[in-house]
Amino acid sequence: MSMRTLKWCTILLPPVIIGGFEYVRHDFMLHLLSMETGNLYITLLTLLLSYIFGTWMFRRIETMNETIAAEKAKRAVYEERERLAEELHDNIAQVLFFLNVQLTKGQLSEAREAVSEIDHHLRQAIFNLRTAPEEGATFESRLRAWLEEWSGLTGIAVEPVLVLDGETIPPSAEVALFSIVREAFTNIRKHSQADQAFFELGRSADGVRWRLRIADNGVGCSPEEAGGASGGRYGLVMLRKRALELGAELQLQSPPGGGTELVLTGETKREGGKL
Repeated sequence: MSMRTLKWCTILLPPVIIGGFEYVRHDFMLHLLSMETGNLYITLLTLLLSYIFGTWMFRRIETMNETIAAEKAKRAVYEERERLAEELHDNIAQVLFFLNVQLTKGQLSEAREAVSEIDHHLRQAIFNLRTAPEEGATFESRLRAWLEEWSGLTGIAVEPVLVLDGETIPPSAEVALFSIVREAFTNIRKHSQADQAFFELGRSADGVRWRLRIADNGVGCSPEEAGGASGGRYGLVMLRKRALELGAELQLQSPPGGGTELVLTGETKREGGKL
């Protein structure tokens, strides 16, 4: 039974039954029932009908809610699998292309790094597929869980600051942005020699764009790498490529105090409401 049918039953059934009883009593039963007895009977009838109808209706609502919850759970699984498939396809396709280029050039060390990245992506995807997604998990909750897991595996402390609302990060940007976060933290693990990392994501100062900042207290990067000269490390190449796909502005530098700082700024929406 649909919610519309339940609504009309709730509206019409009690007045029809109680009104019908009052009509019959006044027209046919006044000589049998006194006013006081009739009032008592109508009160008991109203109570009985309210109990029967309320019990039945709430059971129907509970059944419908359970069905809706089950459908939502299935949908969450499908959406998570689709997200993982898209992420896995994009990551491995780009890594394989880079691997082919490096093998053609005979640069075996970069090729080994690319193979290592493929292995990492596959292991992470298998882990995610074996882990049931949390129903209603938000982009922020997934980021926090991933950062906590990364910190536990690497031993590098992470200070996350996330100030997000429903419109800060467009849904179409979440996969690419998550890949940038993972690539940046992979670079921290491999090259920074840091023991602490910093993560900030929220709206920029103008309130119109979103801003991602990832920093560490490690050895930093050279000006050539920060500026993109000669391509830089494979991980930095991937970061710049991802930022270009997002249409976001990427800044990479080594502050005077040491370490490396990555700042990525992008529009919350593009023209036509598309990213």
